[in-house]
Amino acid sequence: MAAPQSTMDIALPAPPPPAGDAAIPMALLELELSLDRFSGNKDDFVGFTHKVAHDIGAELLFILPASGLVDDCETIAAVRHGRTEDNTPIILFICLAQDDATIRVEQPSERTAGLKSFAESFVGVLERI
Repeated sequence: MAAPQSTMDIALPAPPPPAGDAAIPMALLELELSLDRFSGNKDDFVGFTHKVAHDIGAELLFILPASGLVDDCETIAAVRHGRTEDNTPIILFICLAQDDATIRVEQPSERTAGLKSFAESFVGVLERI
């Protein structure tokens, strides 16, 4: 009696992302891990984001009301954390949820493209000073 045969597909690893795209996920991961220790409220958000940015070698650019740019977000902190291969600053947003107790990182999206452009311009002005 022959043993039943089963077919097994061999999973091939996905190709690595292009080098320029790899920087954003790494910066995002580092920032996400640093935000895990937040246990404050709206009043602690500003000081906490300053400390996190300093601790990971990022720059806190500005903090402002979300004004509906991101879902479930009351306040946004724009952070620059490194540069891509073409020397463009990597801009990430730290969002304080409307419950005033939860924070998360958002990458720029279509909805926040204007805010990202403003942050990049802000970086340009800072570099010229």
